[in-house]
Amino acid sequence: MNLMRGVTGSVASAGLATVALTFAFTGSVLAQSASTGTPSVLPRSDFQFSGTVGRTILDSDPPQFPQPVQAPQGAPNVVLILLDDAGYGQFATFGGGIASPTMDALAAEGLRFTRFHTTALCSPTRAALMTGRNHHSVAAGVIAETATGYEGYTAILPRNAGTVAEVLRQNGYMTAWIGKNHNTPTWEASAAGPFDRWANGLGFDYFYGFNAGDMSHFNPILYENRNLVPTSDDPDYYLTTDLADHAVDWVRKVKTIAPDRPFFLYVAPGATHSPHQVPEQWIEPYRGKFDAGWDAYREQAFARQKELGVVPAEAELTARSDGLPAWDTLNADQKRLYARMMEVFAGYGANVDHEMGRVVEAVKALPGADNTIFIYIAGDNGSSAEGGIEGSVNENLFFNGFPESWQENLKVIDELGGPKHYNHFPSAWAHAMNTPFQWTKQVASHFGGTRNPMIVSWPARITEGGGVRSQFLHTIDIVPTLYDLIGITPPAELNGVPQKPIEGISFAPVLDDAGAEERHKVQYFEMAGARGIYEVGWVASAMAFAPWNPIHTGYDVDKQEWELYNIDEDFTQAHDLAAENPEKLRQMQDLWWAEAARHNVLPLDWRAVERLNSEEMGRPSLAGDATSFTYYPGQVALPNDAAPRILNRSWTLTADIDVPESGAQGMIATHGGLVGGYGLYLRDGRPTFVYNYLALERHTITAPDQLPAGKAELQVDFAYHGAAGEFGKSATVTLKVNGSDVAKGELPKTIPIQISLGEGFDVGEDVGSAVDFTYTPPFAFTGAIEQVKIDLK
Repeated sequence: MNLMRGVTGSVASAGLATVALTFAFTGSVLAQSASTGTPSVLPRSDFQFSGTVGRTILDSDPPQFPQPVQAPQGAPNVVLILLDDAGYGQFATFGGGIASPTMDALAAEGLRFTRFHTTALCSPTRAALMTGRNHHSVAAGVIAETATGYEGYTAILPRNAGTVAEVLRQNGYMTAWIGKNHNTPTWEASAAGPFDRWANGLGFDYFYGFNAGDMSHFNPILYENRNLVPTSDDPDYYLTTDLADHAVDWVRKVKTIAPDRPFFLYVAPGATHSPHQVPEQWIEPYRGKFDAGWDAYREQAFARQKELGVVPAEAELTARSDGLPAWDTLNADQKRLYARMMEVFAGYGANVDHEMGRVVEAVKALPGADNTIFIYIAGDNGSSAEGGIEGSVNENLFFNGFPESWQENLKVIDELGGPKHYNHFPSAWAHAMNTPFQWTKQVASHFGGTRNPMIVSWPARITEGGGVRSQFLHTIDIVPTLYDLIGITPPAELNGVPQKPIEGISFAPVLDDAGAEERHKVQYFEMAGARGIYEVGWVASAMAFAPWNPIHTGYDVDKQEWELYNIDEDFTQAHDLAAENPEKLRQMQDLWWAEAARHNVLPLDWRAVERLNSEEMGRPSLAGDATSFTYYPGQVALPNDAAPRILNRSWTLTADIDVPESGAQGMIATHGGLVGGYGLYLRDGRPTFVYNYLALERHTITAPDQLPAGKAELQVDFAYHGAAGEFGKSATVTLKVNGSDVAKGELPKTIPIQISLGEGFDVGEDVGSAVDFTYTPPFAFTGAIEQVKIDLK
């Protein structure tokens, strides 16, 4: 690494510095791994009998069997835990106000990393975590729901960037992914596949979780490998507990079957992403704990962070980010509502740490558990401000471009945390969770969006329990560090595809030496126009849009203001040095453009919720240009991007059903659920259509008479009143039975951009959350359904 000591400040030499670091690391791993015999081309060649074969077994050498691939001698188990939407100042282990005994215990026996960075958004961070390459380098510049057709933004992980799970699997590891998968393109997440970018296709032997950005914790849509998991009939069902149960079950099972094989267990619970849902007993301990508000919380958390040593003693607390209100400007009702939203969030966070503790303890109870690397990352980005300035009871409103009012949300204060709402706290609480930094999730220019706590424990190797490490690290460094520690060669060819170089850099030396040289010298950041660049102690930042603003207009890359920070002296980015050091700023800006060009960051795209409209963006659809679709019973959980695109247009739904003599009830067809959608069902034998307008209004149209026994044709005629290109206009809905109009209703508004979050189209039952509160999922239809047809007009 002495090669790097003479790096100058020029753009060209800075770019070469990164390349040299990458290849220097790769070479060191090759040298180390050569002794283990791990090949640089995977998979290994097929078995060939090496002895002599005669005419019979009497004149042939003894038979041989191909042996299972053995991991390198002494290879450790790996448990990788990744929480969602969590900030640096959220959990107690890093000075926050939410109890985190699991993190505490791991930190006491291992190391806390105070300068670990993510990408500012979930799927991009997860793609970088799995591949060891920058998020734009693996086409994950954004989430799949906002993907565009540029190389860095398709959300289709390329085959030339194989995952750590695939490499470990082909080097003797057992692999499992439990929880959130947000790296399968939405248009590939249906029963039709293709499945090569589902978790099983990305190197994981076992998957149990959900294919979406977020999920109801009481009524989730889950898959076990590629199979839909039936809706639980447990009245106390809770998602995080279920995920922990499956992680514990898998690791116990495989280590019992194959005790000598190491495992890689990746656990990615949905918490603490919205919806902030958790059983009441977890909320109760936090009652009254946040009544002093977010400004006081930041001061208190900052003091604790200094006491813990996760923030330097000389650091300064940054100012409240522009646009966020001071707590003392709120009225009494606002304070009561917002404090309750934070209590719910705190209980939600405490629960997920507890459940992760069950996983950790189960692993520690296994034979040889000391040889396990535990990596616990508290957040794939900073805490989320997507609840808006006034908080939210339905996050889908944000993604459709609508604000909410605290006055309306106050009406359901006693229901927050339960199954009726997709609640999310106000943006100012997100900022407080990111203490001591500026800004939040989505903001890649500042540490509030990109700096997350990481804890690493390895009882067999790390002897400095409770240690703190301050070297600059990034998500892409996890993969090469694991390869380095295990002794695995990053393959030059994987499954017949030449691999692009690993872009992360191993921080293995840091585990043994707090003073080890910082090896990650340069790192770019970008998300929706927000930009940042790190180089050897300096950070340049260019803020774009406040993340609580779903509509982005007026962006001009040439007028974007840049800030400059010396983070070796200014840990929190509190003092902007741009005005007094313009030459350094210019050099950092040039470096950003060079890195952006190298890593497929260009073209810059600052659009926000507009990109959620798949049809407008031209994202792939398995249905192609079809305008007529016929579905049959058993067609459930069809994702939005594989279902008929019904927004902002007219359509009809026709269902051919058969009612038994005893009558029938239940769901015939539904799309969406709690946060938006529609449903056609029989209730008390009467055809009923409900339209859930983003949980703000639920319009119900019901036939006056029960259906008699026998066959019937039900039809919903949805007449949209807007012209082509007009979003969210009114509509007339006519309900027909056997061709005759039986009921009609007017919808003053319709969903403009995104019908639901993580829930799609079902026939014959509702496998997710309910579209209204008159039934309990799955609400399976008790008659017979011949077919359901949708025609787009």
